[in-house]
Amino acid sequence: MTSSAVQQISTVTQTLWTQLLDQLQLISQQHPDAVFANSLAAEDMVIEHAIRQQQLPITSFMLDTGRLPTQTLELAKRVEAHYQSAITVLQPDANAVAAHVSEHGAYAFYESLALRQACCQLRKVQPLQRYLQGKSAWITGQRREQSQTRTELQAHEYDAQFGLQKFNPLRDWNTDQVWEIIRALAIPYNPMHDQGYPSIGCDPCTRAIRPGEDLRAGRWWWEQRHSVECGLHASPLSQSSTTQELS
Repeated sequence: MTSSAVQQISTVTQTLWTQLLDQLQLISQQHPDAVFANSLAAEDMVIEHAIRQQQLPITSFMLDTGRLPTQTLELAKRVEAHYQSAITVLQPDANAVAAHVSEHGAYAFYESLALRQACCQLRKVQPLQRYLQGKSAWITGQRREQSQTRTELQAHEYDAQFGLQKFNPLRDWNTDQVWEIIRALAIPYNPMHDQGYPSIGCDPCTRAIRPGEDLRAGRWWWEQRHSVECGLHASPLSQSSTTQELS
């Protein structure tokens, strides 16, 4: 980080950034096959920058559900050009998606929680499950501040759903700290964030948030707030996993 960049960042955020760099180095050493789930959200772009700045052998991947906003897909191309590093793109089984749409309709996810979760399973969870098979660790950009479903988030846990270690190194970061780093280091980000979209998923399932709403209120906004996860992080972590700390 340059001296001019440091001057733009608070002492607390500088400390968090240094800790993030150290954590990613340690994860890379302990898990040479570790992969990073980059949703191309602001948080994830901070982690992407930290990985590429240190030239760590951590593969970044994204889930292209077939319904991502144009701005998200364009950002993926900009990120690859900016860092001169490819992002592995995971896609759902086209036949399975076509069968689901044929049976239930293209917008069945609005009709019930079960149909929305079925869509997420096909487009997100199953491709991720196939990709993580045989790997020892994955990294996410989840933060406790994001929603009530993530308040029990741990920095490091065993992910029983996918059968490997899971790291959430931005767990304790707040939104202001994320954006301090993005602006100071000129990290690429999705322009939708400037239009009231702090959390961005599939286009038909995402809206801008209103004043006073939580950061993920624009995701599956027609549902009860306790259900707003897609299945990638389905269970309360304090109940579904064994927490460990990096050592």
